[in-house]
Order: sequence, then structure tokens, then C-alpha cells
Amino acid sequence: MSLELGQPVPDFSASATGDTTITLSELRGQQVVIFFYPKASTPGCTTEGGDFRDRKAAFDAANTVVIGISRDGLRAQENFKAKQDFNFALISDKDEAVCQLFDVIKLKKMYGKEHLGVERSTFLIDKDGKLAKAWRGVKVPGHAEEVLAAAQALHAE
Repeated sequence: MSLELGQPVPDFSASATGDTTITLSELRGQQVVIFFYPKASTPGCTTEGGDFRDRKAAFDAANTVVIGISRDGLRAQENFKAKQDFNFALISDKDEAVCQLFDVIKLKKMYGKEHLGVERSTFLIDKDGKLAKAWRGVKVPGHAEEVLAAAQALHAE
């Protein structure tokens, strides 16, 4: 299944840091940025998370909630969030339910071996719960700025 721009994003609930559960439908009325990253506490994911963290005030001003998701367990997510001082929730998607919903599990190659992993991807959902923008195969440098610009433009509409 693939999400289409302009279509409603199916509702989901998932365990998140801070002993919380995030339910997408409960965030209606706000824009939502969901960024999928391969693994907590790795260099690229740390940089990406930090870039979103450092722009939180600007995302807040654009009425936009930021959420990070990986297949790591909750303990790994809690440690990652605390160590990096992230000011947004991280979802643990060990069963890959949310990853499957957004179709971010892809065949990847590392050291010549193929494996299934999370393709670094980001999605912007409008205040009505519809997919406004999608970035797949993300390169970290400059990405958070691009997402912020899209969130600000959408908020201004």
C-alpha cells in the first residue's frame, strides 16, 4: 500500500517515549511531521534528530508537531531522546506496523549483504490528516530546513 498526496493518512496508535501512546487522529488540527530513521544513536540519525530539535520553536510557530520513528525498542528510544535532548516524541515501531503503513521498509545493502531496513523518509500531514508532502531516500544535510519550509508554507495557506 502506498500513501498518495492529498489522501487521508490512515489512523494509527503507537508506543512512544515518555510512557505515552501517540494516536494520529488525536493530533488533528495540527500539522504533523513524521520522520523515519534507520537506527537510534547512529551518526546520521543523531544529526537528523538534532536538526529537527534545533528547529522546534519554528515548527511550533507553524502549528506543526514533530515525531521520530524507528524500529528500535522503547528503551533505546528513551536513551536516544535523553542523550540528544530531543524535544519531540520518538515512537518505537518494533512490529513495523507504522513503517508498513508508510511503506518505508526497503531492501538495503550494507557491506555487500542485503537486508530489510528503514529507508530514511519524512512525511508532512496537514491539519486535516491528509498527506501534504513526502520525502523518500532522504539525505540528512539540509533536510530539516526543507521540511520546515514546507510546514511553514502549508501553515500559511
